[in-house]
Amino acid sequence: MIQDIFPSKLNIRYVNETPEERDYIFFFEGSSVLAKPEEDFDCECPEKGVVEYPQYKDFLMGITSGENEDSVDNYSFTYLFSVDDNKYFLCERTEELLKGQFAGEMADSGLHREFKSIIEGYEFIGVNIFRKAQPKATAYAAITAYHLYGWYRDNRFCGRCGSRTLHDDRERMIKCSCCGNMIFPKICPAVIVAVTNKDKILLTKYAGRTYKNYALIAGFNEVGETLEETVIREVKEEVGLDVKNITYYKSQPWGLSGSVLAGYYCEVDGNIDITLQEDELSFGKWFKASELDVEDDGISLTREMIGKFKKDNTNM
Repeated sequence: MIQDIFPSKLNIRYVNETPEERDYIFFFEGSSVLAKPEEDFDCECPEKGVVEYPQYKDFLMGITSGENEDSVDNYSFTYLFSVDDNKYFLCERTEELLKGQFAGEMADSGLHREFKSIIEGYEFIGVNIFRKAQPKATAYAAITAYHLYGWYRDNRFCGRCGSRTLHDDRERMIKCSCCGNMIFPKICPAVIVAVTNKDKILLTKYAGRTYKNYALIAGFNEVGETLEETVIREVKEEVGLDVKNITYYKSQPWGLSGSVLAGYYCEVDGNIDITLQEDELSFGKWFKASELDVEDDGISLTREMIGKFKKDNTNM
């Protein structure tokens, strides 16, 4: 999955530092990120498909030269994390009202066409580029940075008293100097559910999303609800089925929706007729394991779970 980057390691611990010339910069606009466009990835040509993000020295050169004639004083840089020896920073325009829905699979990812690049050779592209990006450690860095970007963007003011918030200098926490409110990164628990019927698995497609591939049932955990109860509720709401024998598989951080996903397998209980919640799903169908052409992409928990079902149930 996207987080499986061994022997590389992402160190999320916050340090109060300013960027140096070779540190990397993530600069987001809505659901787009400033990067060099990817090429079609070819396994026989691994140099293709590499996505590059600007280093601090390139960023400074871009905003102070050419048509831009901007000043670095108009930007702020916040330390995000490191991957091995590479450090990453979030760049934001000071006093800018940031756009973006930050909802699921980038409902507004098309907005990148509206944004003008400030560095020659780079352009704004949808953050879902991480699905194709190499190396994998950089792709994981991008999706994690997007998660933190959404949190920083949405917490510039205190939700308790409305005062300006400030970043703590020792840990990743935003605090209000007026009322003392402490705000830590928001992580939303959610479930991914593989509903099975003997040698069949239920595959769906989202309605109104930019992601058009097959998916599993998914949904956010509600207040006062166990994850198992979330599984039961989401399956009933989205496809009208009852389930039993709910079994936990594994989890995954998923920065696109600011979530940590918990994967579950379960069996249909009784009626197998699918009734779609049409505002959520456009498609739902039972597939035999032998019919599945969906392979593990090494990125998502969903694809890994579908691939595991196929492997375990083919030639039964």
